[in-house]
Amino acid sequence: MTARILLLGGTGDALTIARTLGPAHVYSLAGLGRVPADLACTVRVGGFGGAEGLTRFLADEHIALVFDATHPYAAQISANASRACEAANVPYWALRRAPWQPQAGDNWRMVSGWAGVTEALAPFARPLFTLGREPLAHLDEVPESQHWTIRCLDAHPGHARARVIDARGPFTPEGERTLFTGARIDVVVSKNSGGAATEAKLAVAREMGLPVVMMRRPTLPDAQREFASAQAALEALAHYTQRSFNA
Repeated sequence: MTARILLLGGTGDALTIARTLGPAHVYSLAGLGRVPADLACTVRVGGFGGAEGLTRFLADEHIALVFDATHPYAAQISANASRACEAANVPYWALRRAPWQPQAGDNWRMVSGWAGVTEALAPFARPLFTLGREPLAHLDEVPESQHWTIRCLDAHPGHARARVIDARGPFTPEGERTLFTGARIDVVVSKNSGGAATEAKLAVAREMGLPVVMMRRPTLPDAQREFASAQAALEALAHYTQRSFNA
């Protein structure tokens, strides 16, 4: 019998992995963004109730392996998963995508948290936010001297000083140039997510001489096995499922 895998998702890499999982396995999403309808595995939407709730879920559903493919900034989810796996004596594996590294010509301004972002943006007029949904909670804080462009996965109303774009990567340099020029962007705000899908914004910022306000990554728990790419994870999971099926 195949040992059940719980895949914690929320990234494009997680969806790539989920598409290879059969009906015995569970793909868990927090509930933001679009829920895929073409997966063979079970899709679970919503939280678990912290580490304690996840520990119970692992026992009740007979989960044999947790694979964490959440966003690099979803630190609380990863912390809960690590604690739950330790309590339930279940292996904890994780996809730890390498962060981007500044290149020659980059002007990165490293910050921690929303307060650091707003302080760093004070000299600028037309920032592009690529932080996901977080800026939507601050639309009533847009300074009169600024106009925000916010790109995230979900449609959301903006207002006179904020435009919200719902779009999903991968993004191309050509598309980013068009956006930057049309919106008169003078600074980019980003998380250091790593990966190729959204890296074009950094290349275009470098090309156009624009600064990037970059949020530092949070500290994530160690996993028993860590993978730098979806392909490496897929190979390990395929070997794991085959081994457990033959056991």
